[in-house]
Amino acid sequence: MKSKIANHLLAVGAVELRPQDPFTWASGVKSPIYCDNRLTMSYPAVRKDIAAGLADTIKQFYPECEVVAGTATAGIPHAAWVSDLLELPMVYVRSKAKEHGQTNMIEGKVEPGKKVVVVEDLISKGGSVLQAAQALEAAGFDVLGIVAIFTYDLPQSIEAITGSGYTFHTLTDFPALVEQALSTGAIREEDMPMLADWHEKLKAGSL
Repeated sequence: MKSKIANHLLAVGAVELRPQDPFTWASGVKSPIYCDNRLTMSYPAVRKDIAAGLADTIKQFYPECEVVAGTATAGIPHAAWVSDLLELPMVYVRSKAKEHGQTNMIEGKVEPGKKVVVVEDLISKGGSVLQAAQALEAAGFDVLGIVAIFTYDLPQSIEAITGSGYTFHTLTDFPALVEQALSTGAIREEDMPMLADWHEKLKAGSL
């Protein structure tokens, strides 16, 4: 699964590796990788495999799930496809409550007390998905855990999410992506030390 999804992300350009010409993240960090999983929406075969993978992950690790919750905005379409496969209700969680109308933070009609799994597209340090999970808990839902497409595999995210009492599972991660990129010729063998060094610095918080 990790290799298959990593290959999909690389093939459609949802993840791009540029060791010799790094991207600049919004934080100012120079990065050899850029991830935009929203691109997967435009490729039916890819999004179907992702949805199937997320649905299988929920069935394996959270079989008691009663509701699928998407994070705004990138997690919403994937949550919709997953909830359809599992034939379960869906809600989504805004990044902040609406400032008009009913001032909803959570959109969708589900009674509090239901067991929920949160669907996210990307986990970096875990802040946004934690915000969504905690909003659901505050609204009276029982959050079983979190599933996502991709993670940078940072200790900060593991500590933040597990330290808040949640578990999470992803379809693929940075190490698997790099290995797949090497096997398909997207990067060269000589790029590997630089990528490994960057990842170690990112994990250590020294970038």
